Amino acid sequence: YERMCRYLARKSDSVVVSVGYRLAPEHPFPAQFQDCLTATTHFLRSAQDHGVDPSRVTICGDSSGGTLTAAVAQALVNRRDLPKLRAQILIYPFLQAVDFNLPSYQQNEGVPILLKERTLIMGSKYVNKDLSFIPEVFKGRHVLEDLRLKYQKWVSPDYIPQEFKTRGYKPSQTYPPSEELHEYYKPMFDPVFSPLLAEDSVVAQLPEAFILTCEFDVLRDDGLLYKKRLEDHGVKVTWCHLQEGFHGTV
Repeated sequence: YERMCRYLARKSDSVVVSVGYRLAPEHPFPAQFQDCLTATTHFLRSAQDHGVDPSRVTICGDSSGGTLTAAVAQALVNRRDLPKLRAQILIYPFLQAVDFNLPSYQQNEGVPILLKERTLIMGSKYVNKDLSFIPEVFKGRHVLEDLRLKYQKWVSPDYIPQEFKTRGYKPSQTYPPSEELHEYYKPMFDPVFSPLLAEDSVVAQLPEAFILTCEFDVLRDDGLLYKKRLEDHGVKVTWCHLQEGFHGTV
């Protein structure tokens, strides 16, 4: 990432701080989030030491870095002891572990580099879970009925514009939920892991966002759903969609 950070610093005439957070599986979830939150908090407090206006700090990340960016932005909304973030930049972020059969997951399941199965393998390793249950998670059996109803207002193919379903989409079959699976995968419902599941009271206070999505990316619809949630709460969103883009395109 050094080359990209230098490029961003040069082109935007900005100070760029890259957080070298600890990695899973040696350092399990949520160590990565804690590292990013600690670094952001420290920088907001010491921004002027680096010649930075503390009211103009923007956080940014791609892929799982987009997850961490969204989670840090959410964690800071109620902090009265820190300057407010100016904005958040989410580049093809992973934002939810509720529905792995959204149109983008169906259309792009075999598109490199982020295959559908690889998404859940990496997510499972991140929270230190056995990979043998992945087929059941793809069926949605880890989501209990009452939670399914709650999350439906935030995570649903119904909120994906029709233009993104033209490459093919079939409503997925509903399977009976498993209490055991739900308990096992509970960390995945934490908004730190799935920022799209944050409560409305948090989402409404978030800073302005830039969201980048790619057509040929299983995570495309996560970005589209988060864009809708932010806009529904009056948060300004600048959206860029790469029609020929794929995951990792940056």
